[in-house]
Amino acid sequence: MKFILGLKQNMSQYLDKDGKAHPATLLSAGPIVATQIKSKEKDKYNAIQFGYGKKKKVNNPQKKLAELSPDKVGFRYLKELRLDGENNEIKTGDIVDISIFNEGDKIQVSGISKGKGFQGVVKRHGFHGGPRTHGQKHSEREPGSIGAGGVQRVFKGKRMAGRMGSDRVTVKNLKVLKIDKESNEMLVSGAIPGRRGTLLEIKG
Repeated sequence: MKFILGLKQNMSQYLDKDGKAHPATLLSAGPIVATQIKSKEKDKYNAIQFGYGKKKKVNNPQKKLAELSPDKVGFRYLKELRLDGENNEIKTGDIVDISIFNEGDKIQVSGISKGKGFQGVVKRHGFHGGPRTHGQKHSEREPGSIGAGGVQRVFKGKRMAGRMGSDRVTVKNLKVLKIDKESNEMLVSGAIPGRRGTLLEIKG
């Protein structure tokens, strides 16, 4: 499985050969370093831990990982890739860069969506709200009835106001439009969760 870590840069447009504009997102991806190999015999599951980014100040447990970095600095992010079987390809210290992907590849991207704080039902669930006339007062954005009569409780799962955003979101079937290996950037079709600078997991 192809895997790399990256950061969201910004949204843009991509013009195809026919001159049609498509929404696209610019990502900076890799290089990442394999910092630890986990096996089922020792760790109860198979996985590869990757380090990404640079961090000048590191604590003592991370100093050993910093030796694996090409620049001998600490990693800002550490993420694991779970494996179904044993790993026979990647070893500790191996570097994975953006060249593992090609233009036209289908990928899936996972990240944390923007946090929007405490929101009402209109913004959070798309409720229409109450009527503006016919005896109503201050009910434009109210949720309306929240329970059946006589039950004396609100059922679980009822759509109500609450915290919105900051959820892990995975977008599948995105297409790699362009790759710049020198600057470690790729242009991906469609929208990707998060703000500028959000850490993303990119799988092929």
